[in-house]
Amino acid sequence: MIAELGHFALALALPIALVLGVLPLAGSFAGPRYAARLMAVGRNASLALFVLMLLSFGALAMLFVGNDFSVSLVATHSNLALPLPYRVAATWGSHEGSILLWALMLSAWTAAVALFSHSLPDVLRARILSTMGLIAFGFLLFVLFTSNPFERLLPPAADGRDLNPLLQDPGMVFHPPLLYMGYVGLSVAFAFAVAGLIGGRFDAAWARWARPWTTIAWASLTLGIALGSFWAYYELGWGGWWFWDPVENASFMPWLVATALIHSLSVTEKRGTFRSWTVLLAILGFSLSLLGTFLVRSGVLTSVHAFATDPTRGVFILLFLAIVIGGSLTLFAWRAPAIGNGPGFALVSRESMLLANNVLLVVAMAAVLLGTLYPLILDTLELGKISVGPPYFDAVFYPLMAPALFLIGIGPLARWKQANLPDILTRLRWAFAVAVAAALLLPLTQGEFRPMTSLGLLFALWIALAVLVAVLELLRAPDGRLAPARARLHPSSVWGMHLAHLGVAVFVTGVTLVNSYQTDRELRVDVGQTIAIGDYQIRFVGLEPVRGPNYDAMRGRFEVRRAGQADSVAPLAVLSPEKRIYRATGQPMTEAAIDRSLLRDVYLSMGESIGAQTWIVRAHIKPFVNWIWLGCVLMALGGFFAAADRRYRRRAAERAVSAAIGAQAA
Repeated sequence: MIAELGHFALALALPIALVLGVLPLAGSFAGPRYAARLMAVGRNASLALFVLMLLSFGALAMLFVGNDFSVSLVATHSNLALPLPYRVAATWGSHEGSILLWALMLSAWTAAVALFSHSLPDVLRARILSTMGLIAFGFLLFVLFTSNPFERLLPPAADGRDLNPLLQDPGMVFHPPLLYMGYVGLSVAFAFAVAGLIGGRFDAAWARWARPWTTIAWASLTLGIALGSFWAYYELGWGGWWFWDPVENASFMPWLVATALIHSLSVTEKRGTFRSWTVLLAILGFSLSLLGTFLVRSGVLTSVHAFATDPTRGVFILLFLAIVIGGSLTLFAWRAPAIGNGPGFALVSRESMLLANNVLLVVAMAAVLLGTLYPLILDTLELGKISVGPPYFDAVFYPLMAPALFLIGIGPLARWKQANLPDILTRLRWAFAVAVAAALLLPLTQGEFRPMTSLGLLFALWIALAVLVAVLELLRAPDGRLAPARARLHPSSVWGMHLAHLGVAVFVTGVTLVNSYQTDRELRVDVGQTIAIGDYQIRFVGLEPVRGPNYDAMRGRFEVRRAGQADSVAPLAVLSPEKRIYRATGQPMTEAAIDRSLLRDVYLSMGESIGAQTWIVRAHIKPFVNWIWLGCVLMALGGFFAAADRRYRRRAAERAVSAAIGAQAA
């Protein structure tokens, strides 16, 4: 009965979502007699929706853990030999399970807004919850009528087909929930925008209320994308960290817009300007997350990340996307006069620099969108098949990001409304001089000057040194002495901003150095043979058969030493890559072996065997590659730190105290 209970909870969630979408919204327009009671429904309905979705998702997880092969989804994506952690991950390792996870995350965000938004006016909160309820209603319709995860299989299977071997990895236990938390979190920003459009309120208070929710969603999306990149790096066996895959782009485009949005919200909060721009970014960010859902689940893409091949599901999501985009843009056009432009600002000011950065981010998103959709449009119109790959994206994206990286260093030091350019240049002159000198000299230590390497290092050092200048200014006392205790005088959002910008510098360093100095070799290697790659030599010691819980493998043993060292010298590392065959499906998989350090990775993977003692081996030396993911982690930590700003909690507490005093007076 677990499947029936899970399906019943899912079905019961549908009318609850409809009630959430209609009654609080009606209450926001009702007279004083009914308004309070109708709007109060929003909190209870949000919690009920979350509980029902949690029960439904928990039921599906129990079916996977218990190997209930009378459920079609379990029989298709699991089997008796699948280890327990991967049976849990298999819950969202299919189209049906992943879309149920999406709906669960949406209900969790809705419940969080209902529980932790006491500082919001009742009318605004009711409209936000109703918007999220209507979105949940649309997704629940999609799940129940096109993607039912509880469909029975009669007669039950004796064993399952197994989970896709690519997904049998610890990274897949954490990557989808984090990614979806960011994806779906953009619905909160969208709901704030729609609620603001309905009420015509877009002041500093509105931006302050929306800002922490948007920042948490952005930070979660950052971690989700980084974890997906890290998984692809070590699991797919090719040694790359980003390939501009269409499904990778589907998550990257909302991230670019969300990055612009969190900066635009800061301007709206501080200065009351960028109102229209902020609303459009909120609409665009969530629309792109829905577009990503369409790309992954419509069957239009062939990718290791794609889930579905049923075009009817794609049609449903496309219609839902059209309703969301069309409805929100129509509302925006209708209410645009009520938004206003906000106060003006000078050509040289923090506002102008943030606006330039935001425009560059949106143009970069548009370039990625064009490269992603253009081949699909041509194929749909039967005008031919083309492939748009890294050469296009590298040629278009990097030039757009160069000025954006430069502005990251200047923006935090510029004043609001009007900045003094000579003053900024004076404060940053030493940072710029050191960055230029180091960027020119560091590549020469590797024996040759590389212009693109110097340019990348210039931007990374420029951002890092500009952050250092800004931090020192924050800690400097009026008498000129450094006073670390002054850190308490500045809100955590300021420190979060600088930490995130430092993460960008670390990320750019990693990308620059790994692209400039990585070494790759693919060759035939016999047991006992030693190969040279970069500053290392790798000896193929031998092979051993391995029997895993649901696979058979041939495991290699490779010893890594510095170039020129004798075999009698103890190796720096012993690597054991595997070539696996999964018993249920017969599908082969490559498991890479990596010797990691902060400065470089030695990466080995085994290809096909050529005889009993000869294998194709791919060897890579990846300098500073881990700085890519370290930079992403720092960016996300900066976002979480900024969202934890005590100013948001203080205003919530002040509102609660005011309400209590008002109630006593009444």
